[in-house]
Order: sequence, then C-alpha cells, then structure tokens
Amino acid sequence: MTSAISSPVIAIGAIHYDTIAHASEPIRPETSTPSRLNAKPGGVATNIARALVRLGVGTRLVGAVGEDGAADMLSRQLSQEGLELHVKARKGFATGQYLALHNPAGDLAAACVDDRVLSEAPEDLFDGIVADLAANATDDTIWFLDANLPAAMLVRLTGRALPGRLVANAVSDAKAVRLRGVLDKLDCLMLNRGEAVTLTGLSRDTSSEDLATALSQTGLKSFVLTSAASDVLVLESGKLHRFAPLQTDIVDVTGAGDALTAGTVAALARGYGLTQAVPFGLAAAALTLRSTGALAEELSWDALANF
Repeated sequence: MTSAISSPVIAIGAIHYDTIAHASEPIRPETSTPSRLNAKPGGVATNIARALVRLGVGTRLVGAVGEDGAADMLSRQLSQEGLELHVKARKGFATGQYLALHNPAGDLAAACVDDRVLSEAPEDLFDGIVADLAANATDDTIWFLDANLPAAMLVRLTGRALPGRLVANAVSDAKAVRLRGVLDKLDCLMLNRGEAVTLTGLSRDTSSEDLATALSQTGLKSFVLTSAASDVLVLESGKLHRFAPLQTDIVDVTGAGDALTAGTVAALARGYGLTQAVPFGLAAAALTLRSTGALAEELSWDALANF
C-alpha cells in the first residue's frame, strides 16, 4: 500500500561544492575553452537528499566538511532548502570539491574530485550522530549510504544504521569496490555497468544480463542496474525486470544517476515496491537530463507522477 506520507530518509555521504563548466565548443586538451561556469552543492548523498526534500520526503543529511567558506555556504543553502544537517567539521581539511567539464552536447569530457575530507576520515567519525539518529529510527526508516564513504566506515555503518532499510549507491567505478564487504547487508544497491564490472570482476564487454546474473550471486537482495541509454535491469524478490529509459533532450548529464536514485527512494519511502518505484526514478532522471546541474528546478512529486 502506498501513502502520501513518506518514511524518513537518513542520507550519509559526500557533501561537495560543485563547479560545472558547460563549454561553448568541444573541449580540447592543453588549451582553455570558452564556457559557462555554475557553482552548486553536490556530492551523491547531497544530490539525493536535496532531491528528496523537493519530492516531499523528510530527509536528514550526514557528512563531513572542512572549516572553510565553502562549508559555511553549503550549510546555509542546504538548511534553507529544508534539509536537517548533521555535519562533522574536520580541521585541516578542505570541504569536498568536484569539477566537471561538459562539451556543448552535454556529455562529460572530464571531471576531478577532491574528497579527502571524507575519504580519509576515521571509520568512527559519525558514530555519535548515527547513534542519536538510530535511537529514533523505525523499521520503515530508509538509511542511504554512498560509496564516497571509506570501506571500513561502510562496514561500521551497516552495523549501526538500524532499524530500517539500507539503500546504497556505488558512486563510481573506482569507489564501487568499497561496497564489497557490505553487499549482503544492503536491501538495495543502485549502480551502473562500470560499477557492476568493478564489483563482479567481469570484463567490460560483458552483457548487462550477465552482469545482473553475477550481481545476484554476490549476496545482494535487490539492485537497480543502469547502462547509459540502454534498458535498466532491476532485481526484486529473485526476479529480473527490465525498464526502458524515458526519452528526453539532454542538456547536462550531471546528476542524472543521482536523480534516478532519488526518485526511486522517494517512491520506496511512500510504500511502493522496487519495481513500482523505478519508473519514478526514471522520470526524475529525464527531468534532470534536460536541466543544468544535479537538481532540476521543476522536480516535484507531482511532476514525477504526471511525467
């Protein structure tokens, strides 16, 4: 049964300051390219938490920042957007930063990230925060973890983020490996083909169907496997389902995967099953692809329901 009242979500992971460049001509190495630059909050957990608030889901965001101006700006903006922040400021570290370079067609030419504030954090950094949040959590609470968290911290959190359901995002090919020790603890994993290759050890030319079969043998209870513009494969209750992405004009690919996760999690929080929830995620991804940045201005629950 679904409900207009959603379960709470606690998102734990990256809080970044993103700079997104949209070039007016193809980006070439070893020279500058005329571009439009936009600076916004970012990081997987942050993108998803911001989207969830837009989708009417009460969300708490847990993360690490530096003691700098970027942290102050992010805290003000995210709080004004309705997020409840639980942030650890780490002395001597800069707040996480992400730089993305997009060609005129919207495809990603290159990206860099400085996330040492979190990737080099001690595994017990969030113990106190999580203990306080867990004391008030219920069985319908959704705990969201992103793979920007160090591997040891992910193991520690999966034993403390209780009660409730655990949903994770693999983030990138390089960081997906951090989840290997917790796959059997997750209720759902959101990932793409490259991340699936990392987790399974299979070759990059392996079919999505074979990747899905290998993932189902890792201990995962359920997953959502994306493959660019190809079909999305969803495992739920031991059965594999297939969904076609929605067609849309592409302005910027930044945050589309995060939007798919957010739309899906928002539907899960309203009581939908995973295969019922994924179409809401696909609608959120389509809205984001035709917008600039990781959060589409028109994103709302009504927009997804009527897409």
